[in-house]
Amino acid sequence: MHSNELARLAGVTVRALRHYHQVGILAEPERRSNGYREYDVHDLIRVLRIKRLASLGIPLERMPDLLDDTNDAPGELLDELDAELTAQIDRLTAQRDVIARLRASNAAPDLPPELAPFLAVSATGGLSPELAKFDRDQSVLLAHLAGEDGMPHITRFYERLSEPDLIPAVADISERFGRLGPDSTAQDIAKLIESFMTTFAPVVAELAASERPIDLTAATDIFAQHTSDLLNEQQRRALEELEGRLGRVSSA
Repeated sequence: MHSNELARLAGVTVRALRHYHQVGILAEPERRSNGYREYDVHDLIRVLRIKRLASLGIPLERMPDLLDDTNDAPGELLDELDAELTAQIDRLTAQRDVIARLRASNAAPDLPPELAPFLAVSATGGLSPELAKFDRDQSVLLAHLAGEDGMPHITRFYERLSEPDLIPAVADISERFGRLGPDSTAQDIAKLIESFMTTFAPVVAELAASERPIDLTAATDIFAQHTSDLLNEQQRRALEELEGRLGRVSSA
């Protein structure tokens, strides 16, 4: 049979046959006088065995021992394959869980799933598009830099700020922060800072007393660059003052 007939009978493509030749798991017959390669039933059986092994997830480079009956311990290979598939299933299950959590919050897929419910609320809570983007991007950056060990601390902070007793104050401060600009006076900034500290300082102190705060000093320059790119001068000035005062609260 010619290559296209072999491919049809085996349920593969001619391109696949050529690949099997290239990796050395299917012998390449010599061409006849007419220029075509001719395969026989033994080649068909070999291709069917290759398909069977591939369906189990066995990579092509590991097939020669099995195809040529030189593998003395097929059980070990099956154990390895089973372990690999179990790991894949666990990974896919975890991915589906993340997708479900994001869907439940109607959140974008690039958000940290732990923070998605809170960010989704802030995105629809009256923030300007610019501040909503700033909040989202800072959270993505913070989640990455905090790592798995620091993520529970970050999540608890967001959870605390989303509690009913704080939501009105947080919304008011966010709205006032968004209004800061060239027309804002030093008194406007000072009043906002005091309102911010009244709302946030107790939360920071509460979390600092219950667990060790996350050390993000090594990432200060990264956050500073992001802040400089997205906030105006008055907002940056307020944020710098707030960072210093909150830092003293958390280390007290």
